[in-house]
Amino acid sequence: MNVVIKVDNLTKSYGTNTVIKDISFTVHHGEIFALLGTNGAGKTTTLECIEGIRKYDSGSITVAGSIGVQLQSSSLPENIKAIEVYQLFCKWNKVLADIELFNAFGLNLIKNKQYKEMSTGQKRRLHLALALISNPDIIFLDEPTAGLDVEGRVSLHEQIRKLKKQGKTIIIASHDMAEVESLCDKIAIIKNGKIAFTGTINELTSEIGRQYKIHIKTERPLKADEYEQGYSLFISENIGDTLLELLEACKKTQNTVLDVKIEGVTLEQRFMDIAREGK
Repeated sequence: MNVVIKVDNLTKSYGTNTVIKDISFTVHHGEIFALLGTNGAGKTTTLECIEGIRKYDSGSITVAGSIGVQLQSSSLPENIKAIEVYQLFCKWNKVLADIELFNAFGLNLIKNKQYKEMSTGQKRRLHLALALISNPDIIFLDEPTAGLDVEGRVSLHEQIRKLKKQGKTIIIASHDMAEVESLCDKIAIIKNGKIAFTGTINELTSEIGRQYKIHIKTERPLKADEYEQGYSLFISENIGDTLLELLEACKKTQNTVLDVKIEGVTLEQRFMDIAREGK
């Protein structure tokens, strides 16, 4: 696949505070790529540098294609109607107003609704439609489903998958790890202004090791890694051996087992492990 975004040794400071420290990564054509990081890690600054919104100190950024940006918030006038802002953006971009694109996001149902009257989900759909007016090759989505209900999230995820099928490259900044795991081909994790990991979710799993959580409830609590709602919690890479040891220990001490639950460690838990590492 062709590289459409290449970031080389990017550095950005605000005064004496260096927030981006010599980071490099690439994004390929047709990928859904997630940029992850805790608050203050530097992901928003990185995105703004790529989008051309913010100047950087050193390094280079190459973007091969036109871009569209869906911001998390907007400074649209409160009294402007959905159809008015859509037509206005079409004029700014010097394109004909494609009513099919407008209708594709269900905006025909709220075309005469003022911006201040729209729900969070309606605003998100409007922002995405505005980002697509010029038919960009690369689309940036900043927390696209923040504040949405379940129905709104499902609807927006369907739109994102349709855009991928059309050959669009999509860059997502998100705190929703379930969303990232469901949608994204590749991720980069920024920690303290540096790239802590870049690759696929499977590669992240392989690097950390496939881990599982064993929750076991007994009459008397066991000595465990953690405790959670009456369960003793154990982290293991080998379910069978760990569970057998726990059950044998309970049998020897006549500690009755009341319940056992096993779950895979999620992307969110892996992300937090990296975020906490070295602190």
